[in-house]
Amino acid sequence: MADPPPGVRLGIDHGDARIGVASSDPSGILATPVETVARGDGDLARLAVLVEELSAVCVYVGLPRSLSGGEGPAAGKVRAFARELAALLDPVPVRLCDERLSTVTAEGQLREQGRKGKKRRAVVDQAAAVVILQGALDRERRTGGAAGEPVSPDD
Repeated sequence: MADPPPGVRLGIDHGDARIGVASSDPSGILATPVETVARGDGDLARLAVLVEELSAVCVYVGLPRSLSGGEGPAAGKVRAFARELAALLDPVPVRLCDERLSTVTAEGQLREQGRKGKKRRAVVDQAAAVVILQGALDRERRTGGAAGEPVSPDD
């Protein structure tokens, strides 16, 4: 995807218990929260439904890296998840984007808004997905091309 086509993009924050989902406007300018999907049976199917309902043209999945840029076990889990998602969504492209500090950034933003405890935990995954997606959208605008690395559905 050299030149991103016009249309909605989704951002995904993958966690062990929950998946945060965000979407962009059709112009690819602004990311907003969509929902939190429980991990487990039916999670990929729910994401496929969201892609279809929102007519998404690309899905960005946050890839957790260490501050030094390395990848640990969490990154391996996300890569496996992204491959499964890419196979399910094909031909809609799935791309991995560096998500260093996305949850920390989201937590800080929610704290600044005065959200506490359970209320904050309930939306932090969506807020992290917004941070991931907004970063990808900003990179698209700066470079004129898609952000992140493509995920092949054939891997």
